[in-house]
Amino acid sequence: MARPRQHAPDALHAQVMAACDRWLTAQPVHGLSLRAIAREVGCAPSTLLKLYGSFHNLLQHVNVETLSRLQYTISSLQNDAPEPWLRSLAHAYWQFAEQDCYRWQLLFDYPLANEGELDQRQSGLIEALFIEVETCLSNFQPALGKPEARQLARMLWGSVHGLVQLGLNERLGYWQDEQLQVDELLDQLLTTVLTGLRHREPTA
Repeated sequence: MARPRQHAPDALHAQVMAACDRWLTAQPVHGLSLRAIAREVGCAPSTLLKLYGSFHNLLQHVNVETLSRLQYTISSLQNDAPEPWLRSLAHAYWQFAEQDCYRWQLLFDYPLANEGELDQRQSGLIEALFIEVETCLSNFQPALGKPEARQLARMLWGSVHGLVQLGLNERLGYWQDEQLQVDELLDQLLTTVLTGLRHREPTA
């Protein structure tokens, strides 16, 4: 009788992430299952349960990988003056979501981890994005206090994210029989916010 195929945890994890990547390149997560992944990588579903604890945790590792890819995309942007950097970031965010829409859907439609190492890793990656925006806004307008910059960064990026989500779902509507474009609306949003910041009076 042939001996069962053995998998080193790190190598198996890499195979699982690659299998999920192949799936999410072409289709949404809703049809993906632990059994389908196990069949793809050549192991028993129980082996994956032993490695991850649950299918939910497995998908959280996919989300960590997605957030890491997004962080890499952001870090690859030129460290330019605040305004062009923010505009580049907003457009990169949209392009990332559009080009990898099923990964994006998993990241925002599926509950994130809420405890343990996965929660810490996901929270750290998300917070790093906000800190980048917060720092950029403070450099653009030094009169911003730290609490206000922190709040404004989240408000601005919430607005950017909303436009991206509506764009992915083709829910932005039409103007004069032409569909509104995400890129144009992102530019308009940033122009409005940054114009207001530029003319802000220093607080007493």
